Amino acid sequence: MFLQLDYLYTPSSDVAADAKYFSEVLGGKLAFAVEGMGARVAMIELTDGPPHVLLTDHLDGDRAIYIYRVEDLRKAASALKKRGVEGERRLEIPMGPCSSFVLPGGQRIALYEASRPGVLQHFLGRKDF
Repeated sequence: MFLQLDYLYTPSSDVAADAKYFSEVLGGKLAFAVEGMGARVAMIELTDGPPHVLLTDHLDGDRAIYIYRVEDLRKAASALKKRGVEGERRLEIPMGPCSSFVLPGGQRIALYEASRPGVLQHFLGRKDF
């Protein structure tokens, strides 16, 4: 059901400072730093491929959300529910529709269907902050 772990959606109290640390100290590449609709999000590429780190100041809690790409969101979310995973929250991310879940141990996962794959290219290289 899971195709790939694409993103680690990570809470940050200071996205600019954290993005600088991930880039300058850890050696990551700042793919974008976008500010809009009251939120800041920066994507850091620590490796050539996923998962990439998304730092954001609008995420509640202190745990990252593991965002997995799936072929068919409706089928994948249904399969998780049949296995007893509860509390689905539907939302949209720029790349497509998404369903997130908090697991019994407090871990957070999300599934998304890449129905708008070109949107990431729109953000790459953008530096709002």
